[in-house]
Amino acid sequence: MTLDTLAPWLVLLAYAVVTWLATPKKVSSPQFFDGSSATGTPPGLILVALSAAITWVFAKSITNAADLSYAFGLAGGVGYTFYYFSFAVAGIGIYYLRTRGGYRSLSHFLVDKYGGLCARIFLLTIAFRLFNEVWSNTKVMSLYFGTEGSGAYWLAALAITVFTVSYAWSGGMRASLLTDRIQTVLALVLLAVVLAFLFPDLSSKGLPEVTLDAHQAGLTFCMLALVQVLSYPFHDPVMTDRAFLNRPRDMLKAFLLAGIISGGFIFLFSFVGLYAKTMGLPANPAISVPAASGLVMMLVFNGIMLMSGGSTIDSTFTSVAKLAAKDWRNEHGEATGRHLLTGRNAVIAIAILGNLPLLTIYLGDHAGPAVIAATTISGTMVMGLAPIFLLSWMRSAGPLSFHMAFWPGLFIGIVRTVETFAKVQIFPTELVLGSGKYALDLGINVWGLTICVTGYLLGAVLAPRQVEAPAAAE
Repeated sequence: MTLDTLAPWLVLLAYAVVTWLATPKKVSSPQFFDGSSATGTPPGLILVALSAAITWVFAKSITNAADLSYAFGLAGGVGYTFYYFSFAVAGIGIYYLRTRGGYRSLSHFLVDKYGGLCARIFLLTIAFRLFNEVWSNTKVMSLYFGTEGSGAYWLAALAITVFTVSYAWSGGMRASLLTDRIQTVLALVLLAVVLAFLFPDLSSKGLPEVTLDAHQAGLTFCMLALVQVLSYPFHDPVMTDRAFLNRPRDMLKAFLLAGIISGGFIFLFSFVGLYAKTMGLPANPAISVPAASGLVMMLVFNGIMLMSGGSTIDSTFTSVAKLAAKDWRNEHGEATGRHLLTGRNAVIAIAILGNLPLLTIYLGDHAGPAVIAATTISGTMVMGLAPIFLLSWMRSAGPLSFHMAFWPGLFIGIVRTVETFAKVQIFPTELVLGSGKYALDLGINVWGLTICVTGYLLGAVLAPRQVEAPAAAE
């Protein structure tokens, strides 16, 4: 084994040691789900902010940001950064749910506002989101150890999964918060190393020139992100679970800070794509840049992917545990041993099921699932969540409003998925807004969101909900 092939494994070993040292070896049932300290103190503002930030610096998001800036120039990186306004949208929306309704989770709110059936439909939707987070982040991390389908690739996927399960299974949310803090600091340090390497060449040669068509396509993607950000955060429990860990005011401050940290990280990392374009390197800059820059830079990139991807996967496991043990049963009181057992079993189950899509590489002439699909397609499917949460202050809105907003969005997203993967034309070209690769997506999302909002309002008129307003939280 050469130094080039051995070095990534040494980075993985170092990552595992640091993460394990930061992991609590024993937690109570409440700590496993709410992340509190041994004395029952809720996690502080900074701890929640750092945890929320690094869990949204997904390995796949880092890759997407570099790819988009490579394709569309600076507008591509800015567009992907716009998704990080999700922290402000979710933070403000959930702040009002908690202070005006006293709700302890999104499922708690949904059951009270729209009924148990609607809550379970929502939970199934976010379960699909969590499923996608496992394979997409595992794939991105494993590609630094070998080409897709190689022995080193599969061994890395297995090692990353087993290690992440080991501490997520034992420590839950408490372990996730504490390891996230370390991973955030290390990821920022490694990002600084990358930027120090890139900026001298970018400063001397300037940003890459992009064609007018590519620039306009990048602006179209920016608009798509701004439309999807109204619904996107509510279907990600990795984010929203952290919105219920500490006091509402502290949570809001933590989320705004997390948005600045993670959005800034993504924007700065998008310069990797600009650098690759300037230097004439091949596409997939998150791989081509370190490959062309020597062993040290490859290890730095490997470390960033391990920090970001590992934090997302352990948070995904924690969210799955909570969904299975508490949210699905609509139980929002203090966790018990029964909840802990169910949650830990769910962690093992999603670790196995969530990586099965990686095996599709063996289905004929298939290159495995594309990680960008886990963002743009799911963002379209959940457009109906925008009115369900952001217009929830309408007292007359009830179950019919939920259904008339949710199902049209899901149907549109499924049709768009069929178009994307089957390479067939279903939506008429008259829906196109803007130009370039994402012009049809923008049109579909604008018109689709309009349909979902209209349906929500009609539901409130046709079947008004007649109940008293919930008591405000103290």
